[in-house]
Amino acid sequence: MRITLHDVSKGRGGQALPTTSLEFHTGAVRFALAETEQRPSVLGLIASGRMKPETGRVTVDGTTNNRMLRRAVALVDAPDVSDPHADITLAGVVGEELMFAGVGATPLHARRWLTQLGFGELAGVPIGNVDPAARVRILCELAVLREGTEGIVLVSPDRHGGSPDGWWRIASEFADRGYAMLVIIGGSAAVALERMNELEAINASGPVQPLVLDAPAPDAPAPDAPAPDPDAPASESENPEEPGDAPRADSEHADDPSDALGSPAEDPRSSSEDGDEDGHADADADADETPDTPADTTENGAER
Repeated sequence: MRITLHDVSKGRGGQALPTTSLEFHTGAVRFALAETEQRPSVLGLIASGRMKPETGRVTVDGTTNNRMLRRAVALVDAPDVSDPHADITLAGVVGEELMFAGVGATPLHARRWLTQLGFGELAGVPIGNVDPAARVRILCELAVLREGTEGIVLVSPDRHGGSPDGWWRIASEFADRGYAMLVIIGGSAAVALERMNELEAINASGPVQPLVLDAPAPDAPAPDAPAPDPDAPASESENPEEPGDAPRADSEHADDPSDALGSPAEDPRSSSEDGDEDGHADADADADETPDTPADTTENGAER
């Protein structure tokens, strides 16, 4: 599963979230930079299919399907959206999540589950006092209990303090288990991760393949094509003064914004903003034809 955000933004003039493009996929962990109080949660909601962007679009394996995205991607610990109240005991948080996962959710079940995970002694501790790495481990393990979960968007684990390598290694373990992992963090944590070379932290906002619909594939030369004969008479070549134009592919334009971050009273990973979504993406492919020799021409296509 490959999830790509194509030039998404939220709010007037991108105030809630400036124009952002990123990509994360199955079996890998990526981080994305988002700062201010609101933007990490907004980015998390959009990346997990729970909020429609003002501009741009979100695709899963090249197609737009927000309903599938919401079911496949869990939104974990997003401030004011899916983070548990700091005063609730860890056993209480676990019991609620076990209920959403459709398994035994009594206090006894919660304590047993924590014991199996190695955190039984923390059952009566308020989750706000739990070590940051342990918090991330427990919340992510709870998230993947739900049937159909294929990815996790973990929001602002750095706000709880601690060294970034703790929760980053845990996110990497979930990627090794076959999940698509996106961790949304602030600038300081991003700098720390990039300095820890052994963690191999990769920014999800790196090069993103342009969204191209129905673009023709460039003609590839035959692998065993013979080399041109220099003594052969020159063949007629195309006019180099007239560059070729590849067709322009346009998709639909999004025009269905949502202003709410989500309600803490509802389960944010199952809430949705149903309805058809239209997005917009433009992709241009230009080809220049320049003769190499009188008998041969090459065709250079713009990388998509």
